[in-house]
Amino acid sequence: MAHALVFFFDDRTESEIRGLWQRLDDAGVPSPAGKHRPHVALAAAGSIPPAARKAVRAELELLSVPDLWLHTLGTFPDEERKLLLGAVVDAELLAVHSAVHDALAGRVQNPSAYYFPGAWIPHCTLAQGITDDQLATGFRALQPPTAVRAAIGEVAIVDTRTGESETVLLR
Repeated sequence: MAHALVFFFDDRTESEIRGLWQRLDDAGVPSPAGKHRPHVALAAAGSIPPAARKAVRAELELLSVPDLWLHTLGTFPDEERKLLLGAVVDAELLAVHSAVHDALAGRVQNPSAYYFPGAWIPHCTLAQGITDDQLATGFRALQPPTAVRAAIGEVAIVDTRTGESETVLLR
């Protein structure tokens, strides 16, 4: 995917996630530190053009974007091992996610079905592309897991190839 619509966190939350990344790095599990900012992706597509960005911005200005509770330490059942903190899904979060996808519908190129309503699993990646041993080490390094109250500081479109971002909404 070339573009992603993401929630970036406020400074306090970003610091908490970076602390978890540091614990993983200290245990020998490579985190995304230095590669990108901690975030939760809402949508991804080959391209999110200006008209779609404008529609998303207009929609988000009408909504109340809730804080997230990153509560569940987990992984996905696929070949690329990923350690993540899953968000508690509630009606407010689903309403924002659905509204964003309504605004993007028909305006983006090659949308990713992983982020569609009904398929989306909101999460913050703690490590990815790791071995089974690193996954087990990561789980041990983050025990006991503690919930992170994640305040959203910014909603942005990120170019996943370059890391450049364009702010859609500041909170």
